[in-house]
Amino acid sequence: MTSLFEPIELGSIYAKNRILMAPLTRARGTRDHVPTPIMAEYYAQRAGAGLIISEATGISREGLGWPYAPGLWSQEQVEAWKPITAAVHAKGGKIVAQLWHMGRMVHSSVTGQQPVSCSATKAPEALHTYDGKQAPEVARPLTKEDIARILNEYENAARNALQAGFDGVQIHAANGYLVDEFLRDGTNHRSDEYGGSPENRIRFLREVTERVIATIGADKTSVRLSPNGDTQGCIDSHPEQVFVPAAKLLNDLDIAFLELREPGPNGTFGKTDQPKLHGPIREVFKKPLVLNQDYTREEAIETVATGVADAIAFGRPFLANPDLVRRLEDNLPLNKDDIRTWYSQGAEGYTDYPLAR
Repeated sequence: MTSLFEPIELGSIYAKNRILMAPLTRARGTRDHVPTPIMAEYYAQRAGAGLIISEATGISREGLGWPYAPGLWSQEQVEAWKPITAAVHAKGGKIVAQLWHMGRMVHSSVTGQQPVSCSATKAPEALHTYDGKQAPEVARPLTKEDIARILNEYENAARNALQAGFDGVQIHAANGYLVDEFLRDGTNHRSDEYGGSPENRIRFLREVTERVIATIGADKTSVRLSPNGDTQGCIDSHPEQVFVPAAKLLNDLDIAFLELREPGPNGTFGKTDQPKLHGPIREVFKKPLVLNQDYTREEAIETVATGVADAIAFGRPFLANPDLVRRLEDNLPLNKDDIRTWYSQGAEGYTDYPLAR
C-alpha cells in the first residue's frame, strides 16, 4: 500500500511526500500587490511539505481584488518573489504559483475597474476591500476580445512564475472565481461558444490550460477544481455533467496533477449535500489526483493507502503548524490557528507559531 509519507512525482516535480500545502490567502503583500520579505520566512518554515501551492496570486490588476494579496504580472512582483522561492528551495522544498483571476469577486475600489465575469451577475455577499467589506457590484460580461486578453495575461503570469523561481503553476479554476464562473450553469448564462452546453462551458478552462501548457509545459501545469456544492454563490445544477468531462480534458492535456476541493455535508469551510465527484473523476483522470477539504490524519493515510487519491492537500492545518508533516508522521498534537490573523499584516499568526518539541 502507498504511504502518505512516501515520495511522488507530480509532473516534473519530485515531491518528497504526499502532503501538499494548499493555497492559503494571507494578505502579507503590499497595497500594490508586491510580495514582502516576511513571506520568505513563512513559506520556508513550511518547506517540509511535499509541495507548497502558493497563496492565490493575481494574473492582472483587473483580476486581483483581495487587499494585500500578491500578483505576478509585473517585473517588480517577479523580483520580490525570487527570494521567497529561493528560501523554500534552500530548505529542500518545492513550490508552485497558483494563478488567480477573481472574476466577479472583486470590488472596483480595490482594482479601479468594474468586475468582470462570463455573464452579468454579482457576488452574493459583501467583498473584502481596503475600507472594510463593501456590497458587490454587477460584473461586466467578458467580450471575446476580453477573453483573448485574459489568455495573454495567463501566459504572462505563467512565464513570470518560472522567472521568479517557482517550480510550476496551478491554475485556480475553483471556489467561485473566474474559471469556475464559466464552468457552472448557475453563473454562466452565455449563449455563444462559451456558454450553454457543458462542452461550451469547459472551453475557457481548456483555452487557459492550453495557453499555460504552451508557455511552460504540461509537466509544470496543474489545475484546481471545486466540483461539488455552492462556493461564493457559484453552483452547477448537474456538476457531474461538466466536471467529469473537464477532468477528462485535463487528463488528455497531460497536466502534472489535479487538485479537488470537495466539501461535505459537515464541512468546516462550506457545506453541501451535492455528492463528491472524486470517484468518477478518478475513472477519467489517470495522472496524480490530490484531494482537499477537512481531512484528518487517519483519513488522509487511508485515502492514499487505498488508492482513492495519490496525495492530500492540507490548508488551515498548515497555518498554525509549519512542521505539519512531522506532526502527522509522528501523530503529534496540532496547534490551533487564530482566525483574527488570517488576513492581518505582520508576523503575529503568520511566522510565530511554535514547532513541536
